Amino acid sequence: MITVIGTVERITYYNPDNGYTVLRLRPDKHNEPSVVGLNLEGLLTVVGNFPETSPGEQVEVEGDYITHAKHGLQFQGKKFNKRLPVTGVGIERYLGSGLIKGIGPQLAKRIVKHFKIETLEVIERDPHRLKEVPGIGPDRAEKIIRAWEEQKAIKTLMLFLHEHQVSTNLAVKIYKVYGERALEVVRDNPYQLEQDIHGVGFKTADRIAQNLGLSPDHPARIEAGIIFIINEMINDGHVYTPFDLLTEKAGALLQVAEDQVLSGINRLTAIDRIRKVTIETSDLPGVDPGTTIAANGSEPDEAVIYLTQFFQAEMSVAEKLCQLMDQPMLGLQETLEFKAIDLAEEQRHAIRTALMNPVSILTGGPGTGKTTCLKALIDLLEANNRSYALASPTGRAAKRLSEATGRAASTIHRLLGYSPLGGFQHHEDNPLKTDFLIIDEASMLDLLLMFHLLRSIRPGTQVLFVGDVDQLPSVSAGDVLRDMISSGMIPVSQLATIFRQAANSQIVTNAHAINRGVMPSFSSTDQGDFFLFPAQDAESAVEWVVGLVSERIPNKFGYDPIQEIQVLSPMHRGVCGVRALNERLQAKLNPEREGSPSQKLFGTVFRVGDKVMQLRNNYEKEVFNGDIGFITKINPTEQNLVVLMDGSRRVTYDFNEADEIILAYAISVHKSQGSEFQAVVFPVLTQHYLMLQRNLIYTAITRAKKLCVVVGNSKALRIAVNDNRISKRYSNLSQRLRHLLSHQYRV
Repeated sequence: MITVIGTVERITYYNPDNGYTVLRLRPDKHNEPSVVGLNLEGLLTVVGNFPETSPGEQVEVEGDYITHAKHGLQFQGKKFNKRLPVTGVGIERYLGSGLIKGIGPQLAKRIVKHFKIETLEVIERDPHRLKEVPGIGPDRAEKIIRAWEEQKAIKTLMLFLHEHQVSTNLAVKIYKVYGERALEVVRDNPYQLEQDIHGVGFKTADRIAQNLGLSPDHPARIEAGIIFIINEMINDGHVYTPFDLLTEKAGALLQVAEDQVLSGINRLTAIDRIRKVTIETSDLPGVDPGTTIAANGSEPDEAVIYLTQFFQAEMSVAEKLCQLMDQPMLGLQETLEFKAIDLAEEQRHAIRTALMNPVSILTGGPGTGKTTCLKALIDLLEANNRSYALASPTGRAAKRLSEATGRAASTIHRLLGYSPLGGFQHHEDNPLKTDFLIIDEASMLDLLLMFHLLRSIRPGTQVLFVGDVDQLPSVSAGDVLRDMISSGMIPVSQLATIFRQAANSQIVTNAHAINRGVMPSFSSTDQGDFFLFPAQDAESAVEWVVGLVSERIPNKFGYDPIQEIQVLSPMHRGVCGVRALNERLQAKLNPEREGSPSQKLFGTVFRVGDKVMQLRNNYEKEVFNGDIGFITKINPTEQNLVVLMDGSRRVTYDFNEADEIILAYAISVHKSQGSEFQAVVFPVLTQHYLMLQRNLIYTAITRAKKLCVVVGNSKALRIAVNDNRISKRYSNLSQRLRHLLSHQYRV
């Protein structure tokens, strides 16, 4: 193989998933005569799967020349090693490339000016001399020293992981979790990474393990594969996995015999990682918490597998609801007075139901008066000097609840006093001290959050769950609101009447029409609020979407294209999916500007001003799955970016944490739950047929407050409106409630 040594001039392309890189290399002077294929700038195009690198770094690449059909002569690297630069200019570029946290281009210039070509030797052997450089005090020097040491450790780990196609950013994450033990952990049990590191899945861990020579039928591999499949089912919203489905999927994933999968299940059961139970349809006594009962739609005597925490959570939720149902009430039902309140009888009945039952549910579509009911209920509680609390699953939903009622509302996590170190502060031993608890947007409640909520409620507190059961279920596992309603054991008030003011909105009337299986009607004049822009294919739909968001809607209605208009898509992939739409919308609404910082992280270019969304719950930062914010600052020197969440709170992400956020000019319908936007643009095409169901369309259009624009065709809409199937989630909560309550279960 040929060896080329030189300095990285620029990175043309880098894929963080596999390290595939296209870079321009300036060969060293002594190496240049033997190098062919240089362009007019004297640069060589080098391609290959490399560790993430930065301009200014000196590298040694072994490989050979290839001829690309489109791009011509290139050097394809097979081996790639980083070398420390030896010239002042090279050292300056190396230090100022963002490689070392705390050193930017200007500081790198001052350091190299002071120490010259001895700079790297000084930092390595006598780093405290950095304090000699003007502008570097003791604190900053210590910060740079720590970053240098960390970078050296990460480099060792990175070189090892690169052979297994693990990106630099993931290598940094692994180092931050395990510290100096990182290499030892990776070598001893790569599958531990899947459990501990966000962004490392089973397939990455398995690739490392296989390359390290771990046997395909090793017990650690089989157990990790089983847990991976159960977690994938949980990510799809399921609480448990049918046993036969699990063994089938595990066999296909691991390519091992069924008896080896069964042995893995037995081992995981023995250490209580999972629970194997039998679902029965017979009439079972409800007094034994370990008794298993029929799940929705399950066959008799069906074996199922839970992760242990989900089994315990489901049991506990059913039991806690039964406990609350058995508690005495506040006695407010005799004090109801509606003289000063203009309420329909349907609403009066809903309030009476809430006050006359320990646990109740209020549900209804848009424009049916749920908020009016809540205001009247709150007025009655205040008039009777009863304490109450309002909460929702997300920050956006809590903000809407507060605005609608004129009262303070919080997220459930904040209500329960969650902290990253201490967990939930309110529980059985420290319950919430309130007489009445109102939980809004209850369709978003997942099983684990419901578990922690119910643990915090003291006996005697009445609870009202408010939500629209026709929306999509929670993003996380469970279908709590629908399960409570379908159990038939908890009083439900269903609001169905659309009030006059709401009836003037086509958004509201079309939402109810769709719910009945009727095609929506579209505005025929500019004065309407529900429009269809016809598109038969994805490419034309994308052009419509970009044009509507960037020009047509802002020009006609005055809405800010980034702050007030939200694109919702049924799917993530494809020409008209979330990812592709975000790239097009970012290029149009927030293009690259000279002097405005940007940073490519985990395959996404982030810019100041970008709208972004949090992808998972991060309790340490107090940001949660679905939270939307705007990037206000990108700092390459400190290797972080700042996002303004909820219009007031600034959250800092290190560059290696940026896989927790994505661009949010377009988001999935599922992620939009609990939100309300001034204007919604919603592409609906036959290419989306896998996702086209009635509750998805219903959820999307009910996110629009003032304007909804559908881009697509009537055929796709008709497919969705006619498909009223509710995607089944494997959950046992409804049947547990039915059995426990019907058997007069009391704890």
